[in-house]
Amino acid sequence: MATYVIFLPGDENAWAAATPEERKQGYAAHAEFARQLQARGHQIVGGAELTHSREATVVRRSPSGEGTLITDGPFAETAEQITGFYLIESDDRADLLDICADLVMAGETVELRETTETTDTTREPAGSPS
Repeated sequence: MATYVIFLPGDENAWAAATPEERKQGYAAHAEFARQLQARGHQIVGGAELTHSREATVVRRSPSGEGTLITDGPFAETAEQITGFYLIESDDRADLLDICADLVMAGETVELRETTETTDTTREPAGSPS
């Protein structure tokens, strides 16, 4: 069984300005998404709606490389930020994408990525500089 992360990038300011009815519709779309996942044999093993990125804290290495810098706010200043995620276990990626398409039709953007398992502790993590 594979494990997937479904990232939900979106315009946080638009959500913050949404009317109660618009929020109700958004939450209803996610409730239907979760119902479809369960009905079709996919298992939600985690997930959450995230706070606004203005509440993020970024920890990075200092330019000198001898310490860390801690700053408030998101890593990247962009219109879209990750607003939430689902962690899904599934044997059927094609069907999972089909259910994601329903969420997209409800106005969401979805990014689906499979997780990796590393048992070799000497292996460089994906995306790390060589």
